[in-house]
Amino acid sequence: MTDMANPRQPHAVLDLDSRRWKALKIERLLELDRRPGPLRLLEVGTGSGGIAHYFGTHPSGRFDVEAVDVVDNRLVTEGYRYTAVTDVRLPFLDDSFDVVLSNHVIEHVGDAAQQRAHLFELKRVLRPDGVGYLAVPNRWMLVEPHYRLIFLSWLPRRWRSAYLRMSGKGNIYDCEPLQSGELDRLLCDCGFASEDLGPAALKQTFLIERPGRMTTRVVNAIPDALIGTFGWVIPTLIRRFCHSP
Repeated sequence: MTDMANPRQPHAVLDLDSRRWKALKIERLLELDRRPGPLRLLEVGTGSGGIAHYFGTHPSGRFDVEAVDVVDNRLVTEGYRYTAVTDVRLPFLDDSFDVVLSNHVIEHVGDAAQQRAHLFELKRVLRPDGVGYLAVPNRWMLVEPHYRLIFLSWLPRRWRSAYLRMSGKGNIYDCEPLQSGELDRLLCDCGFASEDLGPAALKQTFLIERPGRMTTRVVNAIPDALIGTFGWVIPTLIRRFCHSP
């Protein structure tokens, strides 16, 4: 999502196969099969529509899906309802959803104040016993995923746009990736309890995208705690969150 007063771009992923794999990973990481249905699910930042479509057409029929975005880049529209929005505000009543998804959205909404506003809106619409999923690029990833430039997000903010221009990749760096501790503090300050899903997400990625391979068996045999010690190099920060007790 982007603020329309800001020159930020949507950076939508339009590869539908990857969206189906991502949706399956989210379903497993949130253990949605263990939750009694039907489940009202909100995806913030619809992009291609692949994730909303996956849940909205799920063979179990357990999901009632809403999706929002500020730019309509949808390639699939079946199975869910779509609403255009203009900022981080969500056009839904309090306590409306059992599941909320914010997949690579928070880095696009704006500065720290807008990121907080985004999280407060997720908290407002999430039911007291609901669960959420949030993914955001790790600032310390080696290659920035939106512009494919090494060390781009490592630089101080005031240097990032200049690096983009020198590389011929754009004029303004319009993303705000986060550090792990920064994300955890932000979630806590906004009233969420959260859990780091990084190791589990890495294992699920191999299981879904490379089933049966030796590398998948090796990765899944590594203890989560050991993977966690190298978490600072994992390119995406992933959290499961719920209302703080």
